[in-house]
Amino acid sequence: MTLSVVTGGGRGIGLELARQLKAHGAEVLVACRTHTPELTALGVETVDGLALDQPDSHARLLEAIGPRRISLLVHNAGLLAGGRLQDERAEDIEAQFRINALTPVLLTRALLPAMADPAKLAIITSRMGSMADNGSGGHYGYRMSKAAVNAAGVSLAHDLKGRGIAVGLLHPGYVQTRMTGHAGHLTPAESASLLFKRIEALNLENSGSFWHCDGAVLPW
Repeated sequence: MTLSVVTGGGRGIGLELARQLKAHGAEVLVACRTHTPELTALGVETVDGLALDQPDSHARLLEAIGPRRISLLVHNAGLLAGGRLQDERAEDIEAQFRINALTPVLLTRALLPAMADPAKLAIITSRMGSMADNGSGGHYGYRMSKAAVNAAGVSLAHDLKGRGIAVGLLHPGYVQTRMTGHAGHLTPAESASLLFKRIEALNLENSGSFWHCDGAVLPW
C-alpha cells in the first residue's frame, strides 16, 4: 500500500493539498507541529507534535509510516520572517534556513527507506528564491533559504533518479494564507488544485524543474 505524506498540513496550502490528494483517492498522512480542527474535519491520518528539523521527529514519522511505502512526499512546511534589511535578525535567518532549506533535505534522507520506486518528491518553494526574478530586494532570510532549497532540489533530482524518484520544485503562487497576511491572488484551494496538476505531470524526464503552479517554468 502506498502513501502520500504532506508536511505542514495543518492549515493553508498543505491542508488543501491533503484535501485534494484524499479527493483523488490517495491515502494521506499529514506531518505537522500542531493538530488543527480543520485536520480533524478532513479526517486524514496525522502525526502531530513534530519539530520537522529534528531527528527524533523524523524517527517518529518513520515509525508511524511503518511497512507502508511513500509514493508522494510533499515538503510544504515553511517559515517567513523579517523583510527589510534593517529588520533582519540572524536568528530569524537561521530559523528560515533550518525549516525551509535543511528540513526538506534531512527529512527526505530519513524517509528514503520508506520511499516507493517509483515515487515523487514535491518541494513547495517560492519564486522569491529566484535570482533572475528578484526585482524588489528585501526578505533576505526567506529569499536565501528558498534559493538554497532550490539548489538542494536539483541535487536530489540527480541523486534520487536511480531510485525512480522524481523531484519537483513548485511555486504555489501568491496565496491568501496566514504567512502572507491573507493577501494574495489565489485561495489555498485554488493553489492546491494547480499544484496537484504539477505533481501529476512530474516525472523523471522533467525532474529538477522549477515551476510556477500555473505550469510556467521559472528562471533560476
